[in-house]
Formats: sequence, structure tokens, C-alpha cells
Amino acid sequence: MTEQTIPTAGKLVVARAGAQASYPGPAECFTGSVRVDPLFAPQAPAAGSGALVTFEPGARTAWHSHPLGQTLIVTAGCGRVQQWGGAVQEIRPGDVVTIPADCKHWHGAAPSTAMSHIAIQEQLQGSAVSWLEQVSTAQYRG
Repeated sequence: MTEQTIPTAGKLVVARAGAQASYPGPAECFTGSVRVDPLFAPQAPAAGSGALVTFEPGARTAWHSHPLGQTLIVTAGCGRVQQWGGAVQEIRPGDVVTIPADCKHWHGAAPSTAMSHIAIQEQLQGSAVSWLEQVSTAQYRG
């Protein structure tokens, strides 16, 4: 067996927890109290980014889509997710939600329980998300 050298293009980076400031989810994109904790930003040539998003009970995103899709990893609480035209689904810790490219959807907490998830998405031509209209109370209730 011969030893193979693997080239490296950069330096390994450890991003320390709490190194980036949390911020509230903007009212144009969310209903209710939402906190976003950035985890990582795109590092060229990669285009992926991630955040830990915490929704208080009843809080949710507006309808939106991602040009290259999104992956949600539920870390705490109980939440909901819905694809346009589909049924509202409950999501719990350990669930992984795979949202296809350009799929109109929303996600958030259950009515009486907070929920946190890690959201991972990629940018296409500098954009990772297209925000749409707010989710109505009737839509949220399913």
C-alpha cells in the first residue's frame, strides 16, 4: 500500500459557540418571537450556511422557498412544517426535514411548545431564500 498525500487548500477553522451574535427573526419573515443564532456562513467555493433557529410557542416563518432546498434538523421541542398544498406535519427532536428546491413551505413551533432546529441551505447566485406571504392563523392550525 502506498501512502497518498491529500492536498489542502485552506486551514481548518473552529467557530466558537456564541462567537456570532443572535438576532430576532424579522417581522417581515416571521410571526411571533423567533431567535436566530448564526452557525456558519458560506465559505467559497462552498455555498452552504446554517443557523440554529428557536421559535417560541405559536411562532413560525412566513411562506418561503429555497432555490437549492433546505434541510432542517429538529433539536428541541415540538414543531410544525407544511408544504404548499399539503397537510401540516408535526416535527420533534431528531427529525430531519428535507425540503426540495423551490418548494413553497413554512415551519415553526407548535401552539403550546417552543421548537428549535438547525437550518441548512445553499445559495444560488447569492440568494438562499425567497420570502413570500405570512402564514395565516387558519393555515397554521391546519
